[in-house]
Amino acid sequence: MGPNGSGKSTLAYTLMGHPRYTVDKGEAIYKGQNILELPPDERAKLGLFLSFQYPQEIPGVSVSNFLRTALNSVKPNKVSVPDFVKLLKEKMKLLKIDDTFSRRYLNEGFSGGEKKRAEILQLAVLQPDMAILDETDSGLDIDSLKVVAEGVNTLIGPNVGILVITHYQRLLNYIKPDKVHVMMNGKIVKSGGKELAEELEAHGYKEYEEFEGEVKA
Repeated sequence: MGPNGSGKSTLAYTLMGHPRYTVDKGEAIYKGQNILELPPDERAKLGLFLSFQYPQEIPGVSVSNFLRTALNSVKPNKVSVPDFVKLLKEKMKLLKIDDTFSRRYLNEGFSGGEKKRAEILQLAVLQPDMAILDETDSGLDIDSLKVVAEGVNTLIGPNVGILVITHYQRLLNYIKPDKVHVMMNGKIVKSGGKELAEELEAHGYKEYEEFEGEVKA
């Protein structure tokens, strides 16, 4: 959690290998490897996943074709069309998504809630080991927020880690965090349990604005 400009999305994109960002020093160790040395596709194959704050429209490419291509790009063995269709239907049923959704062009004409639901479906199909959700609640009304949160909660399990980036405590009314970290000026300045999110909702980030030191436990 953290205010605008604190570095939350920059951290997410850097971990995933966005070309806009260059790392001058330091390491990011995941599964025993410094992933900063790997191209984005290799990071994805290691099990990293990023859900974008503003998903892009891809006219002419159906949700189904996009997901099958993505799945075959990150998995060591190619998935046959029948097996993929079975998997896709299973995940859409799990997330309560209508079958017609898969035949639409990716994000073209989608509402904000539909775009975020498409991202959660992608998460469900790819089954990454570590998912980074960058402001998945951005621009959602309360009904869409509940649908997205329900989808995330359905996918949470012992073999999946989820890093949720958000400004607001409201998303955490539906997705219960194990740990909450506050980021200011590119640094983690405080860590705690879910009660920290409630504290931020009540008092804001003002007490952390000038903080430049080490992490507060």
